[in-house]
Amino acid sequence: MADLSFVRKDIIPERAAPLSETGVIGWFRKNMFSDIPNTILTIIVAYFIISVLGNILPWVFSPTWNSGSLTECRGILAELGRSGHGGGGACWGVIRERWLQLLFGFYPSELYWRPILAFILLGLALAPVLFDKASRKLLYLTAIYPFLCFWLIWGGSIWFPITVFSGFIVSYLGYVYVNKIFGSLAGVIASIALPIIWWLFITSPLSTLLQSIIPLGSESIDSDRLGGFMLAVLIGVTGIALSLPIGILLALGRQSNLPILKAVCVCFIEFIRGVPLITLLFVASTLLNIFLPPGSNFDLILRVMIMVTLFAAAYMAEVVRGGLAALPKGQYEAADSLGLDYWKAQRLIIMPQALKISIPGIVSTFIGLFKDTTLVSIIGLLDPLGLSTNIRADMAWNGILWELYGFVGLIFFIFCFSMSRYSMYLERKLATGH
Repeated sequence: MADLSFVRKDIIPERAAPLSETGVIGWFRKNMFSDIPNTILTIIVAYFIISVLGNILPWVFSPTWNSGSLTECRGILAELGRSGHGGGGACWGVIRERWLQLLFGFYPSELYWRPILAFILLGLALAPVLFDKASRKLLYLTAIYPFLCFWLIWGGSIWFPITVFSGFIVSYLGYVYVNKIFGSLAGVIASIALPIIWWLFITSPLSTLLQSIIPLGSESIDSDRLGGFMLAVLIGVTGIALSLPIGILLALGRQSNLPILKAVCVCFIEFIRGVPLITLLFVASTLLNIFLPPGSNFDLILRVMIMVTLFAAAYMAEVVRGGLAALPKGQYEAADSLGLDYWKAQRLIIMPQALKISIPGIVSTFIGLFKDTTLVSIIGLLDPLGLSTNIRADMAWNGILWELYGFVGLIFFIFCFSMSRYSMYLERKLATGH
């Protein structure tokens, strides 16, 4: 009798998925041509992209790299036009001729090794801060790098950065001993006041005295010779590195129960956030010396670094305060239940969570700060934009525009895009969404 059962007795062998559902074809079908509106939109966007690239690529890949002037560059392009190969294109000869100036400003060419070494050491100093797999021994380099970088870039007596570094030791010792005698608040005040007194009144004469006894140093470079991306990175990295800890302290001060401390922090944050950065830069270039002791000659770039740092710190304080406000009250209660004092609770429980929440805002502030370094050209510093104006004043390159600004924009994009990608990496690593 024939078997008329409707239940399959044999397993059907596996078959490969159809090509229309897998691989590149499947991805395009799913994402680009899933339905009629999506297909129409894909065709329109593809036509727009092809049209734009068709006009941009010939301009970018212009054979003018070896031209020595704008006139020579136009002659090359005109010759190409007469030969039927197109007559439009960029004049990249200016980048070939002036790229070192755009990177280093008017820094002596025989001393380029000093800023190059400083930036290599910057990568090593940042490694243990940015990546947990880096050797912890590099933290020693991280601690001394700001002073080593200052000496490499500006040169001069090595005793000056050493005496400046000693101010932090004075701050630590002041906090330790004053805290034991008068309490934590007095210790915090001493840790702030003592190094300021040290830097304003002791650092300069002490470094001069030590230099006269044991002369150690290198060739000094005036600040007016610094420029280009070297200057932008110096100001940007300084502002980024210092604004975060200062911003954290301002955010904690704004939430403090001490009326005077809270009022000072609130006034500082609101005043700085209410004033344009360019106004603060003008203050740094013209008025800041008025508030310094008589006879002080404070370097203009250092004054700009201070103002940029304070400006970024005010915005950073609000970003951190937002992270602190986002924490549930139970986290503070948990810290109290463990018997932790204020600083241990902030260091071990509160601040790590607040900073994790604030990562997007912190990195956005950093990116904005780095791009704002271009404003220093208004007060006479030769950042990349200031140098672009200087280059265009040369008769050989008078009239060139897009090539210089395009090169400057590309370098800034690389830096800012790298910070953005690191932010995304850090968010994924810390799982901020969970």
